[in-house]
Amino acid sequence: MSDRNDPAPTLDSQNARTKLDRRAQASGDVGMTLDFAPAAEAVAKHDLKSIGPYHLVRKLGEGGMGQVWLAEQNAPLRRQIALKLLKVGTYDDSVLQRFYSERQSLAIMEHPSIAKVFDAGATPDGQPYFVMEYVPGVPITDYCDQKRMKVRERLELFIGVCEGVQHAHQKAIIHRDLKPANILVVKVDGKPVPRIIDFGLAKAVTPTIDGQTLFTQAGGWVGTPGYMSPEQADPGVADVDTRTDVYSLGAVLYVLLTGFLPFETQGWRKQRWDEFLRRLREEDPPCPSTKVGTEKASSKAMAEVRGTEPKQLISLLHGDLDWITMKALERDCARRYGTPSELAADVGRYLKHEAVTARPAGTGYRLQKYVRRHRMGVAVATGLVLLLAGFAAMQGVQLRQTTRERDRANRITDFMTGMFKVSDPSEARGNSITAREILDKASKDIDAGLAKDPEVQAQMMYVMGNVYDNLGLYSRAHFLLERSLDVRRRVLGPSNPETLKSMGDLGSTLSSEGHLGQAEKLLRETIDFQRRVLGPDHPNTLSSMERLANTLVTESGYAEAEKLHRQTLEARRRVLGPEHIATLSSMHNLGMTLRLEGRYIEAEKLHGETLEARRRVLGPEHPHTLASMRDLAVTLEELGRLPESEKLYREALDMERRILGPEHPQTVELMDDLSTTLLAEGHYAEAEKLSRDALEIDRRTLGAEDISTMTIMSNLANILTSEGHYAEGEKLQRETLEARRRVLGPVHRDTLESMNNLGNTLTSEGHYADAEKLHRETLEVRRRLLGPEHPETASSTYNLACVEARRGNRDGALELLRQAVDHGLDPAMDIAIDNDLDLKSLHSDPRFDALVAHARERAAAAQKKQ
Repeated sequence: MSDRNDPAPTLDSQNARTKLDRRAQASGDVGMTLDFAPAAEAVAKHDLKSIGPYHLVRKLGEGGMGQVWLAEQNAPLRRQIALKLLKVGTYDDSVLQRFYSERQSLAIMEHPSIAKVFDAGATPDGQPYFVMEYVPGVPITDYCDQKRMKVRERLELFIGVCEGVQHAHQKAIIHRDLKPANILVVKVDGKPVPRIIDFGLAKAVTPTIDGQTLFTQAGGWVGTPGYMSPEQADPGVADVDTRTDVYSLGAVLYVLLTGFLPFETQGWRKQRWDEFLRRLREEDPPCPSTKVGTEKASSKAMAEVRGTEPKQLISLLHGDLDWITMKALERDCARRYGTPSELAADVGRYLKHEAVTARPAGTGYRLQKYVRRHRMGVAVATGLVLLLAGFAAMQGVQLRQTTRERDRANRITDFMTGMFKVSDPSEARGNSITAREILDKASKDIDAGLAKDPEVQAQMMYVMGNVYDNLGLYSRAHFLLERSLDVRRRVLGPSNPETLKSMGDLGSTLSSEGHLGQAEKLLRETIDFQRRVLGPDHPNTLSSMERLANTLVTESGYAEAEKLHRQTLEARRRVLGPEHIATLSSMHNLGMTLRLEGRYIEAEKLHGETLEARRRVLGPEHPHTLASMRDLAVTLEELGRLPESEKLYREALDMERRILGPEHPQTVELMDDLSTTLLAEGHYAEAEKLSRDALEIDRRTLGAEDISTMTIMSNLANILTSEGHYAEGEKLQRETLEARRRVLGPVHRDTLESMNNLGNTLTSEGHYADAEKLHRETLEVRRRLLGPEHPETASSTYNLACVEARRGNRDGALELLRQAVDHGLDPAMDIAIDNDLDLKSLHSDPRFDALVAHARERAAAAQKKQ
């Protein structure tokens, strides 16, 4: 018996009876509806510690059939047994006579799936009891769920149950109350074995008077709702046969397969009894597969304990298992399996992929079963037939595919060969043909060479366009990337990932060329597509976000650019890792944006971290490492740490000339940056030469209106005016300002810088009215765009103060100067203020000395903070 340790309910009141009824219903152990008191009273009345030779140890449980006690037998052998003290109401002679006649039949059963009955007898008050094998097992459904047994394993265990019931039927014994609580599973030699308990007890203690069943006599029934057969609950049926156990086995099988009862019994006590019987007699339960499909709230959990998913479980049950289960649950017992062995045989056929008798056997069904039984042979035979039948078709397809791939390979080979072929002998200068010349020739021949294969043509254009972009030849890159995008849009579609890659790369090139409006529009469109097609965290999407942020920086859209850079950096750290090359790129670009926003301390920290990581991950001479060195040097210059900046510039410039070449755009930019540091240090001659060399290269390779070219023009003009060459400097500054207004717009950051520089030159030349007008216009725009605290706004305020000082407006100059010192002026300017000749007229004013002291205090505080 099962070792149930739940406390037994008190039986001395109606409430106690109700509690017991509910507990029995919940556990599936509802048996005959009889008086529950006598068994308990018999033990309590005599304070029984032993019944016959059996010493009672503890009560294991109590159900509809009686109390179950764990007892010990001491003679003639020592063993633990389960003693079932039956509840039968009035113990008249007819009941006891029937009990004694049945006990001999129960004792002769001998089967590994049936718990043995060792003895039977009665207490001094005539209370019947059975002595049975003690089975410390778990109900079969609980065991299968706990072990998460698959459907096949459950069926194999169920066959053993059927065999045990069949053995009992051969001894002319019917169980009448088969249910999971009466089918326990124990481990024998490591394998699960079912043990059926309480076999035949229902019939042994069921009184019959004048042919009437217990139902008509006592108002109850024999069996458990949910598992009892229709004929068991029918008052018109005088007796039941072995097929009632087949029905109960079908109900157990139903629960094993689905986890649900065929008919729900949770509310059976609340409805009219005749309604419950009507459903049992007149309605068919849903098929197992249908039950799982309709119970959506619970089906996932039921499927999980069967090692599968709901859809797979439904598919597995649909068909043979539905037919087998429903035949066992037929309302008409004549249409049911005749014996448990027939049910077990059909389950065995299912497991061996044979045709089951429960299902109408058509030719197609039998063929399907034959194939499943002989998979290997059928597979070999079918494979041979299909191989012979499909060989010709495959040959035809393969021939066409081979021809197509051969033609494509030939076209690519011819094109690549042509890249290295010089048609005019005069062009062949020994071995002096460069890779750049090969690339230029290939880009001209790509239309004719790959015209028949647009997809390959677009790919080659894309690759060559990126090579040109990496070389800094943006106009040629623009042409090829735009062609690649057009072809891919036409051939692959606008949302294809390859098309989107072309869009993103073209947007980046447009930004490098200075076509900022076009670049921004194309990059926003690219990001919108990529977020929908690839997802917001896809590396290509993040790359486009970074390119858009860089473009916004060039357009002075710092706030949105910083936000985008931070989003990209956070996503790349999460998706790619903290030291991925793309993550380090985001750190670099965010640092650059912070510097342009005037947040130099934050920028220096981030640039230093990025440089250290790039040296460690990429190496000291990688182009990305050199870019980090350049940006850190620029930030150090902004902080006034000129010697550190110059040293870093020179180290990076030497490596860039050697690695990227002397005319690469990055090399030229670094030359220009170094020249500005040399200017700030007073090394005018070297600064001028370096700046002139850089300008000559950029004008020749990029053109006069390239952003980089205009930057070098502006810096050279500053060097010239610092050397006193005002006329030449003014001319170059006006050219730069006109070009920037035309290319970048009137309020671009670089345009405002040109206005500021030209104003300073005009001040030095004594053109105070023109200088004041220009400085006031610059200051107004910078206040509006950058805010009053931005260093560039403070610089404009300082320059306007210099003009006012030159013009003799001492009060106006001192007020503007205080605003500049208090609102963002570079702390390193404290020395410049005291030595600036433009402010010489203020030196005699005590307010000026106080202002210089205040500036020096700010500089000292800033130095301490660093």
